[in-house]
Amino acid sequence: MTTGNLRIHTENILPIIKKWLYSDKDVFIRELVSNSCDAIQKCKVLREHGQLTTPDEDFRIDIRVDKAARTLTFSDNGIGMTADEVEKYIAQVAFSGAEEFAQKYSSQNEKDQIIGHFGLGFYSAYMVAANVAIDTLSYTSDATPALWTCDGSTTYTLAAGSKTERGTQITLFIDQENDEFLEESRLRQILQQYCAFLPYPIYLNDTLINKKQPLWLKNASECTETEYLDFYRSLYPHEPDPIFWIHLSVDYPFNLKGILYFPKISRRFDWGQNTIKLFCNRVFVADSCKDLIPDYLMVLRGAIDSPDIPLNVSRSALQMDRTVRQLSQHVSKKVSDKLASLYTTDKDQFLNFWPDIEMIIKLGALQDDKFYERSKDFLIWKNLEGEWTTAADYAERHKEAYKGKIFYTTEDQKQSHILDLYKQKGIEILIAASVVDSPVLTLLEDKLDNVKFQRIDGAIDDSILDSSREKTLLDADGKTESFKIANFISTGLSPDITVEAKSLHSDAVPALLIVDEELRRLRETMALSQQQLPPGLASKRTFVVNTNNKLIQSIYSLKDKDPSLAKEMVQHLWELSLLSQRELEASALAGFIARSSQLLEKMATRNA
Repeated sequence: MTTGNLRIHTENILPIIKKWLYSDKDVFIRELVSNSCDAIQKCKVLREHGQLTTPDEDFRIDIRVDKAARTLTFSDNGIGMTADEVEKYIAQVAFSGAEEFAQKYSSQNEKDQIIGHFGLGFYSAYMVAANVAIDTLSYTSDATPALWTCDGSTTYTLAAGSKTERGTQITLFIDQENDEFLEESRLRQILQQYCAFLPYPIYLNDTLINKKQPLWLKNASECTETEYLDFYRSLYPHEPDPIFWIHLSVDYPFNLKGILYFPKISRRFDWGQNTIKLFCNRVFVADSCKDLIPDYLMVLRGAIDSPDIPLNVSRSALQMDRTVRQLSQHVSKKVSDKLASLYTTDKDQFLNFWPDIEMIIKLGALQDDKFYERSKDFLIWKNLEGEWTTAADYAERHKEAYKGKIFYTTEDQKQSHILDLYKQKGIEILIAASVVDSPVLTLLEDKLDNVKFQRIDGAIDDSILDSSREKTLLDADGKTESFKIANFISTGLSPDITVEAKSLHSDAVPALLIVDEELRRLRETMALSQQQLPPGLASKRTFVVNTNNKLIQSIYSLKDKDPSLAKEMVQHLWELSLLSQRELEASALAGFIARSSQLLEKMATRNA
């Protein structure tokens, strides 16, 4: 057995860093400004240890562009470097001076964190520069300035520099392929994206870039409503104001701060847009917190900042680990706690917000069992009288009368002819009109004991029947009149339609279309994933005719006098039922209108 050391060739590593480490070229600005912030932060730490006296107001970062000279310069008055340190921290690829400094000194203030970790950020400059020069002067009293230059190859020069004040100046000689980084407007846009909340003033050609401090660093008790709204508008200038927000602040077992906003939901709202901004030590990382925020909360807006989030080497994406999962659960708990508090302390306001938060709550219940347990007391439904209730409370109120059934409708206006049958009996009906209600109802049936949701057109419930008028008298052939009516109606319809003749308590309704509850839910669930039921299942329906209705009796009486007209009327009644319950295919509408005109003409001629 032999052992040895890995041999790493920098001539192979540098092209990888320049071309493949970062997905976007503009990230080099973030990296160089972050390095300047770290250099200043080190000064503050040294000040805590009595080694510097520079006041905070003197610290700054300057970025200057010289289009004629094709140079972009980053200057700071941070800790600076000696020639030895330049060789140690710059000439050694992936050696992090921030890590070494953090081991030597420590700050008790969580705001005073060093940003860098990997020691690779500086080399991102070579994505846009043909040559880079570093002119630096260390804070130490006997230091002399050092000048380091390199064209991106494995060869560099180190000579005496020209700086007379503590700090570092990095000059990028922009190559011919990256003219965009010599445009001041483009640089301003990049700085505002990545560096708007960094802790030290950043100037682009003497114009201050980061004018606002991140609101998430303030205590929630110190923030005003105006500040919250102004901060939201700065993040999302083209969106309507949010309805409310949650201020996050966690110190243990990880550090996390942020503000999450509940947006106003409009018809044009983009549910697929991920817009919670992710920061690490105030440095912008990404527009999406997809792995940090559960899917059902991705509709939220705002910003999250944590020094503990594990990032990949390029600081452009999360690395999934236990910390990320803990953070995700904590954010979810904070959201559910806020909603629960609002429901308890200001129910009217909660109900006012319901159209904007309903989808979050229902998706959360479906996707996260812990979220369901925390939210089940405010997972509410409105009934036809405008009153709100939970499914559990509904079931408890009617456990004797309804035997565990929870009656509901999806459209309180378009199913009025069926609704009347239930309303006349005083039956409480909930409204479940959301696109995700079908799986939510199934979830609640699983969570609640002996509860079954029944859509009003999903079955004929005994409560809307009048058994005293049921036509059960047998004729000479042993058949009831109800059986004969159903048999006659079925002859005028497609064989895959089941016909039943029932004695409804109201004479006003001639017929009802019934689609089995389970079949309808399956259809709606599959529709969410843009799938369709097999043709046999899709056409499976029950047509219930009311034996107490005069129209049904009249049609039945025509079976011998004018069987052709009777069948046309049966077909018309069937299509009317489809239309009234929004089951008539759009392609069939033209034919229905034509047949309606022909039927009316025939009846008018017959009665003339």
